[in-house]
Amino acid sequence: MSSNATSSVSPPSAKTPNLLSCPAASILACTALALLAGCQKQEAAEKKLPVMVRTETVAMADYAPRTSLTGVIAARTLNNLSFRVGGRVAERLVDVGQHIDQGTVLARIDPQEQESDLRSAQADLDAAQAQLTQAAATFERQKTLLAQGFTTRRDYDAADQALKVAQGSVDAARSAFANAQQNLSFTELKAGAAGVITARQVETGQVVQAAQTVFTVAEDGDRDAVFNVQETLVAKTPASPAVTITLLSDPQVRATGKVREISPAVDPASGSIRVKVAIPDTPAGMPLGAAVIGSVGAKPAKAILLPWQALTSSAGKPAVWIVDPATKAVTAAPV
Repeated sequence: MSSNATSSVSPPSAKTPNLLSCPAASILACTALALLAGCQKQEAAEKKLPVMVRTETVAMADYAPRTSLTGVIAARTLNNLSFRVGGRVAERLVDVGQHIDQGTVLARIDPQEQESDLRSAQADLDAAQAQLTQAAATFERQKTLLAQGFTTRRDYDAADQALKVAQGSVDAARSAFANAQQNLSFTELKAGAAGVITARQVETGQVVQAAQTVFTVAEDGDRDAVFNVQETLVAKTPASPAVTITLLSDPQVRATGKVREISPAVDPASGSIRVKVAIPDTPAGMPLGAAVIGSVGAKPAKAILLPWQALTSSAGKPAVWIVDPATKAVTAAPV
């Protein structure tokens, strides 16, 4: 039995496949292919494509830049209006933005005090005139008596002096009465010229002092375009004194002005200089406060014009790249 069992086991043939070695061979082959593909991609990535650039041949040429700034339309003349007498504001008849004519009553203060002063001045004037009438009658009587020899020269001189004093009292009373009348008229604040109310500083019931600003009026007439300009721009001489003014909201509305005033000092808040441009014929489309653009051209100067994309930096300074036409090499040159 044992011999039959032993003879049934035969040694493996050389043609029998090795099941343990086949998976390992497949893994090694796949790994080799993957490494080969990775090497090829890395070699392709290391090959950099040439950078395409655009070059320009530049030279010195005349350049006249135009400078444009934003400003605002303002009145040539601004008036701060105030009462000439103090008191409580009884009426305020206008508001900001309202157009007024010359002589328009803008506000009134309570006139009770001024009316009382006027009545007192009237009473003083009446009393002075009564004294003058009496003194004049006394003088005429003394004059007649002196001519007839029925009075003394001393009494005549006394009557003459009393007449002069009475006349002086009447003159003083008349002046006081006129002042009282004027003070009563000052309780009404009237516009001295036609214009637009641009500011209001009081309300009804408020007590104001004499000369305290109540309204600000922009008078009708020529307008200015006001700009805040950098000091470096003010130092440059323009090619023409004419300034083109266009409305910011509608460029079709335009006018031509001329610089009439340059502030001698720099504004400490903004670091700029205020420049006023006179506009003789201001278009109706440029009202007070309208935003405008002022444009002026500089004198032509020799310069090299470059696109802004050509600018770069080298060692922290502005520079451009220059191409050598012979070698095609590029170098950074400061500008």
